[in-house]
Amino acid sequence: MGSQCSCYSNSSDSRLEEYDMLHQENCHKARIIHSSNQSGFIKEICESWNDKVKSTEAKLGIFFFDENDMLSEDLGLPLYSPEGWLYIGQVNSNGKKSGRGVYIWPDGAKYIGYWSNDKAHGKGRLIHADGDAYEGDWIQDKAEGRGKYTHSDGAWYEGEWKNDQQHGHGEEHWMDGSSFIGNYENGLRHGLGEFKWPDKSNFRGEFYKGKIQGRGTYLWADGRIYTGEWHNNKMNGKGCLSWPDGKMYDGEYADDKREGFGIFVWTDGTKYEGTWKNGKRHGKGKMYANGKGFEGEWIDGVQA
Repeated sequence: MGSQCSCYSNSSDSRLEEYDMLHQENCHKARIIHSSNQSGFIKEICESWNDKVKSTEAKLGIFFFDENDMLSEDLGLPLYSPEGWLYIGQVNSNGKKSGRGVYIWPDGAKYIGYWSNDKAHGKGRLIHADGDAYEGDWIQDKAEGRGKYTHSDGAWYEGEWKNDQQHGHGEEHWMDGSSFIGNYENGLRHGLGEFKWPDKSNFRGEFYKGKIQGRGTYLWADGRIYTGEWHNNKMNGKGCLSWPDGKMYDGEYADDKREGFGIFVWTDGTKYEGTWKNGKRHGKGKMYANGKGFEGEWIDGVQA
């Protein structure tokens, strides 16, 4: 993943797209697992036959039912199907899964938690066949409320959910040290948030449907700072970019490049005020140096 916006070698766009791919693959699987409860603990009475599920379960530890849920600790007899699923848990008068229970799919995926009318409802833990896991609140078979999704490689998201998607405030962490803390909408970063990369660069500001868009500040690892407007992960609109050596540009951008009117100040105090195109001085402008100034015209960065 790159460490800079595209106009300065590598783009924040590509950096976020990499994490978006992981985000889509790893954190949108919350879908719809055998236990006996003793003093609030779950004592396993059967195991998934899937090694990845068993490995994840060992890492997560014991799932606790609520001791004050007023439900019986008796889970009844196991129910098997010719298709290969297994259910151990409570049922209602209509024979539907309700209360405490564990369900194991033919591929070994496992859910342990609360049920209502054959759907996961309440607190519960789902471990997918690939080892990914979600533990938290459920409403009618969907992750909704607060919960934590852990990918088998160690990446995780913890926060608010709605309709099986990240929705509300939460935080996401990857194994390379990258992280995002902020708001989500329909599974995408949306609203205010902060994204940090392993090289210590970071962006703090507004996101729109998974993209950096709106106003925000990007700090590069080399010390450059841009504060201003963004669109589709790129500097776009009005903003100010400063360098550690004292250079500064304050003006308009388009697609990560200086475009329109802007002021550039060099470290020796030389200043240009005028128009820009494709990142270069282009059109009419004024130069100021050593206490003197003159007007001129530039074409593709060269004075005409």
